[in-house]
Amino acid sequence: MIFWFSIAEKILASTAVGVIFLYENFLACVIINEIFYRGVFSMKIILTGDRPTGKLHLGHYVGSLRERVRLQNSGEFDEIYIMIADAQALTDHAGTPAKVHENILNVALDYLAVGIDPAKSTIFIQSQIPQLFELTAYYMNIVTVSRLERNPTVKSEIAQKNFETSIPAGFLCYPVSQAADITAFDANLVPVGEDQAPMLEQTREIVRKMHELYGEGILVEPEIFLPQSQVCRRLPGIDGKAKMSKTLGNCIYLSDDSATVAAKIKDMYTDPTHIKISDPGHIEGNVVFTYLDAFAEDTAKVAELKEHYQRGGLGDVAVKKYLREVLEETLEPIRRRHAQYEARPDEVMDILKEGTKKARAKASQVLNRVKRAMKIDYFNV
Repeated sequence: MIFWFSIAEKILASTAVGVIFLYENFLACVIINEIFYRGVFSMKIILTGDRPTGKLHLGHYVGSLRERVRLQNSGEFDEIYIMIADAQALTDHAGTPAKVHENILNVALDYLAVGIDPAKSTIFIQSQIPQLFELTAYYMNIVTVSRLERNPTVKSEIAQKNFETSIPAGFLCYPVSQAADITAFDANLVPVGEDQAPMLEQTREIVRKMHELYGEGILVEPEIFLPQSQVCRRLPGIDGKAKMSKTLGNCIYLSDDSATVAAKIKDMYTDPTHIKISDPGHIEGNVVFTYLDAFAEDTAKVAELKEHYQRGGLGDVAVKKYLREVLEETLEPIRRRHAQYEARPDEVMDILKEGTKKARAKASQVLNRVKRAMKIDYFNV
């Protein structure tokens, strides 16, 4: 603005033609600005990610990873960002940073193994994007502690991690950090598991509050993208618990070898009342059939197995054998690609380095836009 005022003084002092020149150039700037914002907010951008607290498992795969690969290969999106959320992982692993560091590579290997293509998707490391933390600081000023405490996902995880009497501040506030992660990339679609829906809603609240305080058009309000199948939204653990979880130790990992997968399937929870093969069985709550619904492409065969199991005459061993065949079809190519990339760790780290550089540039653009709206871009006027 100082630049324009100085030009205006000189031109207006010299000739009336200058008024026309100034108006035309000002109008051009307005048009260019409008084109820029329309361009930004009409783009289709995805942001998603995972915490590097361990290897990824089948719950991650059907809940999000499989859809990420499909969306990536659809050609419908302008930009796709996939974040390894190491800073978020430290909110409840502050005392074990080596574990988080080690799992950066593990998660990256799992991404590449399932088919995430660095030529189509930008994979980056959260802690290496300082703009995210600055955005988080600004958002913290418009979110109350009571609102954070009411977040269902936060409440559930506080109970799971026994944080009731001593909640780390970073953990309580990670919905705000997640809002910064999403909005920093102008993401309008976020493929996540069903348990993350409350987090997305809080992000939307933050976007609306920012617009209320500082004007419309600063940030993009994201939409959640959930798997169509209800089963895939929250895959149960092999023990029949409500959710597959690294913490609960009830997972089948994407990198598990064939023998390990077979052993875990053997121990899967089924129907405790189905004692004899001839006994009629129940499929509700039977994890083996839940997994078949999530992974088997031959739905007619699954329906036939269910009917046979319910009338009696079909044993758990036979159903588990079929499940093992189904899972091997999914996991074998993933294991193969995992081994290929695992043998080239330097290449994987280069992919992360380049992706992080690209993500940092994008986040910087959004942060600058936010700071202009908040009138705190003191040295860029």
